[in-house]
Amino acid sequence: MLAFSTCWNNSRHDDGEDIVDEILELGFDTLELSHGMTIAKLPGIQRAFAANKFKCVGVHNYFPSPTEVMIDAPDAYEFSSDNPNERNKAFKETLKTLEMAEEFGASYVVLHMGSVTAMPHKKWTGLLTKKLAAGEQLTDEYADDKLACVKRREKTGPKHYQRAIETLEALIEPAKKAGVVLAVESRSKYEDVPDEREMVALQEHFADCPQIGYWHDFGHVGLKHNLGLLDHDEWLGKMAPYLIGAHLHDVQWPKRDHRVPFTGELPYDDLLKHFRPEMPFTWELSPTRKTEQILPAAQLWRKKYPETQNLPQTTLTP
Repeated sequence: MLAFSTCWNNSRHDDGEDIVDEILELGFDTLELSHGMTIAKLPGIQRAFAANKFKCVGVHNYFPSPTEVMIDAPDAYEFSSDNPNERNKAFKETLKTLEMAEEFGASYVVLHMGSVTAMPHKKWTGLLTKKLAAGEQLTDEYADDKLACVKRREKTGPKHYQRAIETLEALIEPAKKAGVVLAVESRSKYEDVPDEREMVALQEHFADCPQIGYWHDFGHVGLKHNLGLLDHDEWLGKMAPYLIGAHLHDVQWPKRDHRVPFTGELPYDDLLKHFRPEMPFTWELSPTRKTEQILPAAQLWRKKYPETQNLPQTTLTP
């Protein structure tokens, strides 16, 4: 199932219906309502939905944005925070997102679970990315820095991971009421929660819970693949039992994601074998991507992968 995220053009419009109309012109009639949407734009989205202009397959936390957050900041509040007030705020704002998901008939809600606060990105994954861009990925210094990053993450991560587990447990019943799956997303930074080992443990922990599954982000995992932190194809093979859908975009070496499909290096032919065609493939593109880039890519995608064309919407289960 093909869908398109409002993160692409949300910032260009003051009225939510204009956001919808521009995406419809790309040939997509199924949307993911994404983070960064101010409350002022919500009436236009609701108006377009009431007029049957689009179907909503999913919602990305937080939707709409918390009123006090003036920029697009899906990580403004983290479930993993050391501050209990922030964790409580994150939980309450997620409940509002679940209410919105129910209103729009969404099947999933994408969640960021937080990060390890003791590992500032610039010092860890950011340092590896800088060296990768400089062509230093085969040096001993790069290997040493990567090992140090892994060791630090293993030492400092457990309490943040546990908070993620506790949050998900508290969200199961609200998600069930809203009729959605909680889609725990793969992230691009090694400091984010969960990391790959934790993601496997998390999915195994909730293996018998139909309200929780794995949301694959092609670009995020592509960046980690470039850093040598995982193998993209092997990772998808491991996560296939828990998959419910994906954010689709491409990666341009070494660190540019949210590019238009087929403009980067991702081997879709190899990676798509892990998905069922009825799963959502939600195009999540940077606002800098142009219509004239997207239209031919969407046409080529439909030609190459006709099995992913929109099918009657079914309940998403891992």
